Amino acid sequence: MSVAQLVVTKRFSEYPAGRYRADGSFSGEVFREDLLVPLLAKHDEVHIDLDGAMGYGSSFLEEAFGGLVRVRRLSPDQLHRQLRFKSDEEPALIDEIWFYIDGAASR
Repeated sequence: MSVAQLVVTKRFSEYPAGRYRADGSFSGEVFREDLLVPLLAKHDEVHIDLDGAMGYGSSFLEEAFGGLVRVRRLSPDQLHRQLRFKSDEEPALIDEIWFYIDGAASR
């Protein structure tokens, strides 16, 4: 089984913000399209460490993770199998991400 480790602050930014690519280099769309989608295509599991960032806005999280379902048409079931999250600093982030993933299926 192939597992990828993604530490957001090391591979992306300490300041993730915004929804769309037009909002800046560290938006949810950039994270999803440039990092997350390729990792999901190549690996059975992707472990994402969310700790160390200066916060995550709801627009970033919804676009990055809910967008996997809305835009990329990945199923929530597939994402529940492939994604693992770590957030010791703010554990509620994990529930928020799953809320966006599961909610995107009904849109």
